[in-house]
Amino acid sequence: MITNERDIDKYYGMLVEKNSNYEGVFFVGVKTTGILCRPTCPAKKPLKANCEFFSTAKEALLASYRPCKRCEPLSNPTKMSPSVKLLVDAIEKNPEKKWTDKDFDGLSISANTARRQFQKQFGMTFIEYARSRRLGLAFKHIRNGDSIINAQIDSGYESGNGFRDAFSKTMGDVPHKTNGITILYSAWLETKLGSMLAISDDDHLLLLEFVDRKGLEMEIKKLRTRLKAAISPEKTDVIRQVEAELELYFDGELVDFKTPIRYIGSEFQQGVWDELRRIPMGETISYKVLAEKLGKPTASRAVARANGANQLSLIVPCHRVINSNGELGGYGGGLARKEWLIKHEKMVPK
Repeated sequence: MITNERDIDKYYGMLVEKNSNYEGVFFVGVKTTGILCRPTCPAKKPLKANCEFFSTAKEALLASYRPCKRCEPLSNPTKMSPSVKLLVDAIEKNPEKKWTDKDFDGLSISANTARRQFQKQFGMTFIEYARSRRLGLAFKHIRNGDSIINAQIDSGYESGNGFRDAFSKTMGDVPHKTNGITILYSAWLETKLGSMLAISDDDHLLLLEFVDRKGLEMEIKKLRTRLKAAISPEKTDVIRQVEAELELYFDGELVDFKTPIRYIGSEFQQGVWDELRRIPMGETISYKVLAEKLGKPTASRAVARANGANQLSLIVPCHRVINSNGELGGYGGGLARKEWLIKHEKMVPK
């Protein structure tokens, strides 16, 4: 149980805020009800005097707290609801299908439920998700040399203008030729510290970030612009590989990620990222030391900026870099996660 008053004050504040950056960092037991909750539980918040804070759900269970039925603290923080999973499975069984509200009747799900729950899970409606999936398939046809008209028809669009408008709105670039088109793939992955977004091409992982990271939308936009690419929701083999490795990592069973990655950055940034990957798990270094290792002892600030520009969280372990005075410094995924990751890695068998 956490007894440090400073931590208790901080965690209670995050509980009131329902701060997702603290998912997996702490759990709260409510003494008046005997219920165990996660930081983002939607239930009415108890008084601080009625709260006990724990580093793990196991500690709270051993203290006789029972899991909350609303926030399900023993599951992944953003586990798909049965309704959302049913809808995702339905799309994957027939990704070319053009969905309408009437189709939900066959799944015994209301259109309003589909819109609301999908918006909460993915930041888009079910119809938008299905459209993105259909257009992703169309994009593959175009990239492989098929004509625009064939891709349009296969995607269920009778109007060429409608197809182009939908393509542009959902994926970025309007297709105008059959060659030179780049497509990337994205998927949400669930971890003990919250949802992460993975983006890959056919062979390499390009981005892995916590979805609540500030500026993530701008990162995605820069990636898409730099590669002149569009993004389709789909799990590639590369994304499945990193998903499996993330599970092992958070279970303390993985030291090195083997997922193939591709850097998108300047030569200097790539040099910094390579050096970050040489920091052994369980160890930390300062920005100053990192700059010295790169042979640029006066470039601490530039190194820090390159560190912050890293788009491959955990794989390129920018969380292992701290201030010279021992303080954590910054981290795009939130300082609570950075502190958790450092502590976690020190306990992983090498």
